[in-house]
Amino acid sequence: QVQLVESGGGLVQAGGSLRLSCAASGSIFSINVMGWYRQVPGQQRELVAIITAGGIANYADSVKGRFTVSRDNAKNTVYLQMSSLKPEDAAVYYCTIRSVRGAVYWGHGSQVTVSS
Repeated sequence: QVQLVESGGGLVQAGGSLRLSCAASGSIFSINVMGWYRQVPGQQRELVAIITAGGIANYADSVKGRFTVSRDNAKNTVYLQMSSLKPEDAAVYYCTIRSVRGAVYWGHGSQVTVSS
């Protein structure tokens, strides 16, 4: 059983910052990719940022220059530092991991609300 526990969501004013964390535990053989997606009601879940085991990161164009994804491999934890937040960044943020065997796991989701 694999568990992803997220923390750090909440309410922030436009222009502010938040940091999301996601710790993975359980029967994880080896984590390859870690990252974050987000979803707004009525819309599809979209990629925000992912990072490989080697530290290579990719971002959605909408967050480049404002968000930073990082990971601590020793702790099986991925982070998302969000700065210069905009109202359109408001969503439920989900962390995800993919093991080297291809298994994909999702967190429970963290609400991020940005007030204008």
